[in-house]
Amino acid sequence: MDETALIHSAQNGDLDAFNTLILHYQDSVFHTALRVIGDEDLAQDAAQEAFISAFRNISAFRGGSFKAWLMRMVTNACYDEFRRQKRRPTTPLEPDAKQADGEEMESPRWLADPNMTPAERSEADELEHAIQHCLDTLPTDFRTVVVLADIQGMDYSEVAAASKVPLGTIKSRLARARLRLRECLRGFEELLPSSFRLQEEGNS
Repeated sequence: MDETALIHSAQNGDLDAFNTLILHYQDSVFHTALRVIGDEDLAQDAAQEAFISAFRNISAFRGGSFKAWLMRMVTNACYDEFRRQKRRPTTPLEPDAKQADGEEMESPRWLADPNMTPAERSEADELEHAIQHCLDTLPTDFRTVVVLADIQGMDYSEVAAASKVPLGTIKSRLARARLRLRECLRGFEELLPSSFRLQEEGNS
């Protein structure tokens, strides 16, 4: 994908070029919103708002990391959603066994893996809820930098651009957020990969 050419075309009103860019980044945008907000429906709303904002403002993009620019849109949308909700939503560790209509709930679709055994799927579900629970315990600013850096794989400069925060602040927030996450995840050690447990033992 020639991202630069697509951006230039989109800035000149080429809707197909813009849609190609969005298709490339839509999963990253949604999963960022999901991890920051912790609720699938609200994450979908935030992702949609981010794409609308990106469409309206793409002419203002002046180069650099397009992903960081787009992630700035989604983090803004998440913060707007928090303000609308008046409180930070949280994800329960244990999902409700049944929906209101009495049907069994399915695993979240972002965890769906046809190669998983039922036991592996159950373990993955538990780990997913544990990770989200620990993310939800973080202040919003901490949670955002962890999601961008450790889940989306963005480098520090991209995270700084997406957050509009100085690089030194990003490094400080990330270090403190990782420490808090590590402490929280110790409570779910039996769900974690063995490599994590071995690393913890080596540091103790």
